[in-house]
Amino acid sequence: MKDTIGFIGAGNMGSAMIEGIAQKKVFKNILVNDHHPENLERLEKKYGVKTSMDANFVASNSDVLVLSVKPKHYKVLIESIKDSVKDDVIIVDIAAGVTILDVKHYFEKDIKVIKAMPNTPALVLQAMSAISFDDLCNEEDKACIQVLFNSFGKCEVVDEAMMDAVTCVSGSSPAYVFMMIEAMADAAVKQGLPRKQALVFAAQAVLGSAQMVLKTGMHPGALKDMVCSPGGTTIDAVCELEKMGFRASIEAAMDVCAKKSKAMTEVK
Repeated sequence: MKDTIGFIGAGNMGSAMIEGIAQKKVFKNILVNDHHPENLERLEKKYGVKTSMDANFVASNSDVLVLSVKPKHYKVLIESIKDSVKDDVIIVDIAAGVTILDVKHYFEKDIKVIKAMPNTPALVLQAMSAISFDDLCNEEDKACIQVLFNSFGKCEVVDEAMMDAVTCVSGSSPAYVFMMIEAMADAAVKQGLPRKQALVFAAQAVLGSAQMVLKTGMHPGALKDMVCSPGGTTIDAVCELEKMGFRASIEAAMDVCAKKSKAMTEVK
């Protein structure tokens, strides 16, 4: 493993990653830069990370450098730190629409770059992240990055060309799931269940169902059929969902999401 990881940007995603790494003690040293002093103070107090308002200090002392700023800031940020980074640094790009080649172009040199797409459940150490490796990365580099992303959830290695698909299936999908949980809870409240309990029942049902898919290895359709007793309540509900376009609406939402992600990648 590398000794020192640096973060430029400590917003929601950056902070979530830092918390996972700090709890699992993946790196000996964690350096953090952010424009908001309150973010730095919170992370320093909670995890003892070293913080700095100077991005170049973090860039020059990091073996792995995570750029966790908004996509529109990547070019300017990289231009400001490109002469400070170590020759063998691994740059981790987590910005939607910013490719490995974009990052190399901004740095104006052939540098090791990892493209990654984590999601917001990183906040509770349950992220699903996709990672793509630059050709310059060796096996040690790859192992280091996988340990990094597994520290706050799970990760899968994919071809960079699949990142648009990843965006809609895991990057944006927590929003769809939150909407479903909210709708389930609302319906339960309508039936008389207290709001607090309704949310717990709905959220735990989603969590347990997801665990069944992951741990049993069974097809989701087969798991659905296990719940649908002949002539029972569940099959009536499933038929109503199909009639209302539940499955089609999810597929359509993901198609729109993937198209927008592709458009963002193409337009710089």
